[in-house]
Amino acid sequence: MNITTLKGIGTKTAELFAKLGIYTTQDLLKWYPRDYDVYEEPVLVHELTTDYEASVAAVYGIIARKIDVYDSGKLSIISTVVRDEKGEGIKCVWYNMPYLKSSLRQGMRYIFRGRVVIKNSQKILEQPQIYTVAQYNEIKGVMQPVYPLTKGLSNKTVTKAVKQAIELFDTNLEMEYIPREVRIQNKLAEHNFAVVNIHFPKSMEDYIQARKRLAFEEFFIFVLAVRSLKTSNARRPNGHVIPNDSRTDALIEKLPYQLTNAQHHTWLEIRENMASDKLMSRLIQGDVGSGKTIIAVLALLNTVYSGKQGALMAPTEVLAKQHFESITAMFNQYGIDIQVSLLTGSMTASAKKNEYEKIAVGQTNIIIGTHALIQEKVVYKDLALVITDEQHRFGVNQRKDFSDKGKEPHVLVMSATPIPRTLAIIIYGDLDISIIDELPANRIPIKNCVVDTSYRPNAYEFIKKQVALGRQAYIICPMVEESESIEAENVVDYANQLKQEMPSEIVIAILHGKMKPAQKNDVMQRFSDGAIHILVSTTVVEVGVNVPNATVMMVENADRFGLAQLHQLRGRVGRGAHQSYCIFVAGNKSSKNMKRLEILNKTNDGFKIAEEDLKLRGPGDFFGVRQSGELDLGLADIYTDATMLKAAADAADMVMEKDMLAKPENAILAEKVHSYTIKCLEKINL
Repeated sequence: MNITTLKGIGTKTAELFAKLGIYTTQDLLKWYPRDYDVYEEPVLVHELTTDYEASVAAVYGIIARKIDVYDSGKLSIISTVVRDEKGEGIKCVWYNMPYLKSSLRQGMRYIFRGRVVIKNSQKILEQPQIYTVAQYNEIKGVMQPVYPLTKGLSNKTVTKAVKQAIELFDTNLEMEYIPREVRIQNKLAEHNFAVVNIHFPKSMEDYIQARKRLAFEEFFIFVLAVRSLKTSNARRPNGHVIPNDSRTDALIEKLPYQLTNAQHHTWLEIRENMASDKLMSRLIQGDVGSGKTIIAVLALLNTVYSGKQGALMAPTEVLAKQHFESITAMFNQYGIDIQVSLLTGSMTASAKKNEYEKIAVGQTNIIIGTHALIQEKVVYKDLALVITDEQHRFGVNQRKDFSDKGKEPHVLVMSATPIPRTLAIIIYGDLDISIIDELPANRIPIKNCVVDTSYRPNAYEFIKKQVALGRQAYIICPMVEESESIEAENVVDYANQLKQEMPSEIVIAILHGKMKPAQKNDVMQRFSDGAIHILVSTTVVEVGVNVPNATVMMVENADRFGLAQLHQLRGRVGRGAHQSYCIFVAGNKSSKNMKRLEILNKTNDGFKIAEEDLKLRGPGDFFGVRQSGELDLGLADIYTDATMLKAAADAADMVMEKDMLAKPENAILAEKVHSYTIKCLEKINL
């Protein structure tokens, strides 16, 4: 049912919902709250410690001072002081609400609920709502949904729309589709109960049960879809037996560094795979800078020395060009006579045609590129090895299209995402996994610091000095544009403000996911070339650009990111010969947040950080509700819900073993798996 059938949603409001990908009432019901506003037990002023900073709290107290009103020019401000029974006071401040003056009286008792700010030891409650004790008791404990929004769309509008959609849903309930034995074994609530209670839970217990059911079914459908896809594409005998070549060994001996033990072990596994009687299907999981690329080059060399072709696909044109340039430079340096082609979407039609012809006749042995490698016009003479770099940026079907370009080629996938091994085995299914968990000895460790926003002027001065030395810097913001519902730095406004702070000769540019691919490529290329000094970006720089000259990574609102993602971002620096630095700026400096971020100070090991992140966030973390994640899920999180992922994978394996999808009573489940496979697997960030 189209969302415009709901009362209060006209064309303009529907356009705002469309920005969030919401077109139907079904889409709306799957637009889960990102958080809940829980009307908690009121506290006394003296109980407000630094742990409350930047969070919402309800305070019981008496108005102890006359109401002050003043105008700052842009807005009117009302303030007073509220004291608790022990005499400790907190300043209450309201913006653009002059009418409150007539209703507030000195000596009156209320419950004030607002955002806590602590400045120079002074406690402030911003924009507090005012309740009598009786009014507050009526709503105490109620969980109000807080939705992800876009500019112009209020939480109130979304909530009203969801309530209407729930009413429609109650009269059109869905058939239960998870098999009964799976529900009983995993103690899962009924699907319809979960849909209603994820939006408007009557209690914390109802919320927990609703979230558990919906997160489980997301994992369950996902794993079934992946298992089904892999079953239909089962491994075949090796039609490209590729033995090790002494010329590849010779290159290893000539390298100006020794392979680490982890690199050496991974290389032996790949060598044996490619020469065995079964096709290779292997994942190399290695931290940023661990040396995955050289292993890929060695595999490509053995392939070419066997008279066949190998291809490497990167997620961005900039990264593809960097691979092409570094590999051709290496071949020239060591006198390796192998033709390498570059194929990207932005090349002219004539340039592409020229490369197509060379690839088709086998004149080119190694082909490096972007998604252009899997276009219909590309015909390979004898493709025996396909490699995808930054594996988690490609969809499952794209990877299948890539391997379909050859006659059952070997598949090597590379990922810098430090997923704990137990989770990787579930997510990647039948892929063999090699882990490179050592960094080369010549890497200079990154110097880290965790600070609050008061440090920002010092950080700017430091960045100026680095730019003066000829270096470059990244500044990461969590959002593209300003949001009415989330207080966080955004790329557009931040870059404009930064230009006021920096000398005019310092070139500042922005980068974010809403830009067109050509624009993004242009910015990334200019930054790579050194024409941009400071790049203000969202997390799109997490992969796709290698700038050894960049020595500073500054992350604003670092508390809004997972530790594993912050570590990925940190990996953008420390790639050259110069000392690099990472500055994590916490917008919320509560002791819990600062303790979490301090883990990044203690280690540069991505796998340890991923494990610590998992421990800290913990299964059932209340604020683990998210609208997107590593598997393109709505609620479930592979870190927060690691135990649930394992249970869902076990249940999916049981369903596959018993061939339950073929049974008539599971027809709805089979259809959902089929639909998910077609619509969603292409977007999955593995």
